[in-house]
Order: sequence, then C-alpha cells, then structure tokens
Amino acid sequence: MAMMVPRAKRIPEWKIREVEELVELIKKHSVIAIADLSKIPTKQLQILRKKLRDKIVFRVTKNTLFKLAARKAGLKNFEEFSKYLEGMNLFLFANMNPFELVILLDKNAIPAPAKPGDIAPKEIVVPAGSTGIPPGPMLSVFGRLKIPTRVQDGVIWIAKDTVVAKPGDKISPELASILNKLGIEPLEVKLTLKAVYDRGLIIPKDKLVVDLEEYKQNVLEAFMNALKVGVEIAYPEPVVLKYTLTKAYMNALALALEATIIASETIELILMKAEAAAKSLASILAEKVPELGLQVEKKEEKVEEKKEEEKKEEEQEEALAAGLSALFG
Repeated sequence: MAMMVPRAKRIPEWKIREVEELVELIKKHSVIAIADLSKIPTKQLQILRKKLRDKIVFRVTKNTLFKLAARKAGLKNFEEFSKYLEGMNLFLFANMNPFELVILLDKNAIPAPAKPGDIAPKEIVVPAGSTGIPPGPMLSVFGRLKIPTRVQDGVIWIAKDTVVAKPGDKISPELASILNKLGIEPLEVKLTLKAVYDRGLIIPKDKLVVDLEEYKQNVLEAFMNALKVGVEIAYPEPVVLKYTLTKAYMNALALALEATIIASETIELILMKAEAAAKSLASILAEKVPELGLQVEKKEEKVEEKKEEEKKEEEQEEALAAGLSALFG
C-alpha cells in the first residue's frame, strides 16, 4: 500500500503581498509604533489617517504577518518589540523623533460622540439656538436635563447656553441621546501607543509621556544658569557679552560714584548724592544744635501717604534687585 504524503499548505497570494509591502515599509521608515486598535472607532481612524497621511503611514495587519515581515527585514531587537504584539493592533510607520510622533498624535485628537456611561473629559455646553427637532416627547427630555427651551417656527429652540455636564460627570443615556441629536461630540479619541521602535531602541508607552511645559521650564532654567556663568567669566559670545558689558558698566559707575570721580556720566549722580547727604546732615544739626538757626524744608504729607510711597519704593527696589540677581547672580 502506497504511503500518503500530505500536500504542502498553499499560502494565499494576499498574505505574500502583505508581507512584502510590510518589509518595504519597515525598510523605508526609522520609527515603527504599535497602537491599540480596539480603542479607536473606524470613523475616527479614517479621519486621523487622512489628516496625517503626509507624515505617518497607518497599517492594519495581522500580528503574525508583521512578525514575518520584521524578521525578513532584519529588524534589530525584534524579540523585545514582539512582546507588544498582542490583541488587535495598528502599526504606524514614520521618519521622525518618537516623541515628536507622540506630540503629533496628541495634537490631532479626533472628536467623538458620547455614549451612555462615558465620563465627561471637560465641561459640556449645549449652545443656544434652533435644534431642528420638532416639539413633542423631546420637550420633556430637555426639561429633565434642565435645558431651557421654547418652541419657535415649529421646532425646539434652546433659550440659552447651558452646561449639561462638568468634568468627571457620568453621561446618562438621555444626555447622550440629546448630544447625538444635536451633533455635539464632546469626547476625544487618541491613539494609545503600546511601544515605539526607533532604530533598534524600544520605548514603552510609560516612557513616551512628554510634559512640554516642564521641559520648557527645564530648558529655560538651564539657559539662565549658563547665561549667569557666561556673564561671570565674560565668555566671548554675543548673547553673553551684551549682559557682561551692562554689568561692567554698572560696576564701573558704582565705583566712580564711591570714589567721587567727576565725569559726564557721574556728575549728576554725584551732585544728587551730595545734596542728599547735605540735607541729611542739616536735618540732624537743626535738631541737635538749634542755635545754628538752620532751616530745613519739610514737605507736609499725611503719614499714611508717606508710608504707602515708602512701601512702593521698597517694592521697586526689591523687584530691581531680583531682576539683577536673575541676570548676574
């Protein structure tokens, strides 16, 4: 009896083409991201794909086919990257910094309709105006939601802008229905990345979070610290020298005033200083030695007004000192 040899399973043509196309995408792009496909509706995905088609290639494919393509393309550290190939996935191919990719996706969140049980991410407002809905049972729904209405031209009108949910509120079935009828989409859909592959480096999602404001403050602080050091050592850079020269001028002016060096820049200040010193001395002498008959002019002013003026001067001096300290240390 002849032995039966099982036939080799024939691979469908579409799978072969899919793997070949994936190999080309992997070779042409330095960054590959895996996103959770189960958390984004098809409609919103199509909108996002259209908006970012010039910067990102979106691809929905089977995990097994991506694995075959990755191995065929010689993807480095693929075994570590393959740990994230679970469930339904969307693959993103790009040639940009991974963090730039995350920021781009965050900026392009897609509005989505609310469903019963969803949590309001922000304040939801129903605007005043025509709803296009004919009066009837819907009037009582608006009433239960405390949305003021009136009937005009055969349709329901909302009398004024009304807040129907605050951040953290659970959206009820009635509110979800009203929002959908009014075409209000209060939710935002964002792609949730599981991990990003960047030339052999695998970055998990918890390492992809970027606080731009904190990063901006850190860069600003680093710049100011470097500027202060540069000013202190008179580093020969145009940005630094501008402040170095200002500091040198102020120091020279203070020294000239202290030494009473007469110059066009100092003469007025020296005279002002001398006048203030003379008035101060005359005031002391007029009090201690009245027989000299010194007359010191005094401006009459209310005590409260004087205190207020002194307080303002102190605040100005403190602000000036703080500004100079920030620049020169």
